[in-house]
Amino acid sequence: MNGNSSQHENDGRIKPGIRKTIWDDLHRKDLGKNIRRDFDDLYEFFIDKETQKRLASKGRVKRFFSTGFQLFRVLILRLSPTRRILLVLSIIVMWLGNSTIQFDSSNISFHFSIFGFILILLILMLELKDKLLARSELEAGRVVQSALMPKENPVLSGWSIWLFSRPANDVGGDLVDSIPLSDNRLGIALGDIAGKGLGAALLMSKLQSTLRALAPYFPSLSELGTRLNEIFCRDSIPSRFASLAYLEISSDCGAIRLLNAGHLPPLIVRHGEIEQLKSVAPALGIMPDAEFIEQHIELGPHETMIVYSDGLTEAQNRNGDFFGDDRFHRLILTMSSAGCADIGKQLLIEVDRFIGDAYPSDDLSLVILKRES
Repeated sequence: MNGNSSQHENDGRIKPGIRKTIWDDLHRKDLGKNIRRDFDDLYEFFIDKETQKRLASKGRVKRFFSTGFQLFRVLILRLSPTRRILLVLSIIVMWLGNSTIQFDSSNISFHFSIFGFILILLILMLELKDKLLARSELEAGRVVQSALMPKENPVLSGWSIWLFSRPANDVGGDLVDSIPLSDNRLGIALGDIAGKGLGAALLMSKLQSTLRALAPYFPSLSELGTRLNEIFCRDSIPSRFASLAYLEISSDCGAIRLLNAGHLPPLIVRHGEIEQLKSVAPALGIMPDAEFIEQHIELGPHETMIVYSDGLTEAQNRNGDFFGDDRFHRLILTMSSAGCADIGKQLLIEVDRFIGDAYPSDDLSLVILKRES
């Protein structure tokens, strides 16, 4: 088959040929934007802040060549020894270009640049293989993590409830969960593991499983917090901790019991104003002897509680600006009469509009509760 034909894969799907794929890539409207974003991400990932400052002080031409040298230096140092040698060899071979070698009376011309290109292509394929293996493992982790999340928003008489979580990467460190405690009582959790990515996701799964196992058997939320903290201090690793907002509600009643372990204080929207609850305890896994307090809140008809992760207010655009608390609060007040789902979806629209083509800087999670009557 030629490169423009479709090929049938083992899974039965039809994949486009090489020429069509490249042609479609060249005609993408966002091609230029994606190239710029990829370069910016490359620059931010591989070049440390101190070096970035030094480069910024140079003139445009010097900065261009200095940046290229820094990226090449990092490339050389980050490759495995075998691939590093192959890359250096490929550069030497390509530098030789076309050479003529004389054997007795015959002259034989060698196109060394072709061999150099083949070596570079080999290195790229080896790196791509590693990336695909890692992505396959992350995809498996994402599927497992997704299976642990609630499939639907929970239903409880007298309440409107909306849950949402979106990881910054393939897997995330935010926890959003609902735990049925009885026919008329429900537990809802929003947690945030320090950091993001696979390590945070693994600790998030531990927090979720531990909370599900303990919550139904602890009538006191302060005692629940103490037990969770003991487990995290015992089993966690240095610099890894978890903030948690866990609340319990009952049907046809506006009373909310809240355990806030180092999480951002939830917001209450009532009478056209925002009330921010107090921070009362540290995060889980920091201090073994920490004390936790059970807070009590009463929501009246049509009043709203919003629990969120810092991935919302600290969402950054390409200029490094934050979405911020002020913008968040203004949006909440303008939508205070809307339903939970409408509030949540509009917040996500505004955050996505704000960050534009920048990559998400952190996981983003939301829990929105409203008393229906």
